[in-house]
Amino acid sequence: MKIERFSEKQLAVMSWWCGSSPYRDRSCIICDGAVRSGKTLCMSLSFVLWAFGKFNNSSFALCSKTIRSVRRNVILPLTESVRQLGFSVYERYSENYIDISCGSHKNRFYFFGGKDESSASLIQGMTLCGILLDEVALMPRSFVEQAIARCSAEGSTFWFNCNPEYPQHWFRQEWILKAKQKNALYMHFTMDDNPSLSEKMKERYRSLYSGAFYQRFIEGKWTAASGAVYPFMGDEKMFCGVPDGTADRYMISCDYGTVNPSSFGLWGEYDGVWYRVREYYYDSKREGIQRTDEEHYTGLRALAEGKEIERVIVDPSAASFITVIRRHGEYPVQSADNRVLDGIRKVSDALTSGRVKICRTCKDSMREFSLYRWDESGSKDSPVKENDHAMDDIRYFVTALNGYDDEGIFAVSVER
Repeated sequence: MKIERFSEKQLAVMSWWCGSSPYRDRSCIICDGAVRSGKTLCMSLSFVLWAFGKFNNSSFALCSKTIRSVRRNVILPLTESVRQLGFSVYERYSENYIDISCGSHKNRFYFFGGKDESSASLIQGMTLCGILLDEVALMPRSFVEQAIARCSAEGSTFWFNCNPEYPQHWFRQEWILKAKQKNALYMHFTMDDNPSLSEKMKERYRSLYSGAFYQRFIEGKWTAASGAVYPFMGDEKMFCGVPDGTADRYMISCDYGTVNPSSFGLWGEYDGVWYRVREYYYDSKREGIQRTDEEHYTGLRALAEGKEIERVIVDPSAASFITVIRRHGEYPVQSADNRVLDGIRKVSDALTSGRVKICRTCKDSMREFSLYRWDESGSKDSPVKENDHAMDDIRYFVTALNGYDDEGIFAVSVER
């Protein structure tokens, strides 16, 4: 592959770490945006040049979702490019690293795949001077955090590259939206930032996608995919801050689980509008230990925090937890209405009308709104039974709040 020229944005990525760059004091770089925008090549090439400009006889890492994708998307185009620049590359694919040398300088670049939670152990214990994470939005957070923790050498940096995913994705929330706070250089790419891509090829890629995937892969936007149960919740304006002062009334809704997560929401009414102000979300798989009914009740009490709770609405299948709440006698408890489709309709109406609002303090609710999908493989309308625990407890609350005021009237009379 012959590189004839770089775009202005690609050149900024290539040189951000140089002494004359206005970005030289940044701690890391984040590039996201459209497919075929040229961000991967310029970033990986810049990563190698930076490594040789700052270090010698040191170790680095190149990561993607799988080892195969590292080799295909990063290593192969990278080695071709650096060889054109006069570097020597010694490949040890069986041991998952390459040595790159230029004159008396030589550095080693290991490659790793971060496909699931267990991948974090693969990189544990290493000491690195820098790491490049390609397709970072496809990697589990545990792997990414373990990987960057390996960069303990003085002057080490992180390099992140990805195509957009859903708006509440942890990487967007923790890195892109906090780029200034983390002293990161953030650069957004479109296909127009890749001078090697012809207009014909751009049109070809534009024709491959539609809807939300067009917005993600062509326009480079972090947007919710099609099939979302609550698509309007992809707009960040749908979430708000917690109102000042004390609410007029408080309620708690609960979706109870042992193996599955438990999700409890504290709701406060302010001037006729109900806000989900705080939540308790416990995932035994994520935490590594299950909690008992009494331990979940302790979480419920902490969520209530001495407030006068009008009622606690609980998953009707959680008979043992309902029994625990009643035995303690602190809060009135009510079994929830679990009619799913009717509840979803009521939640949609409540959220779009503004009668119910979700505060930004409820991170797991925000995450689940972006993931909650209709099951398109089924023969009837039903949501996928994943990422639905906060969704269920919100549905329980709204359904209980509405009561049965829209169920209509049933009347009979005796024939005369």
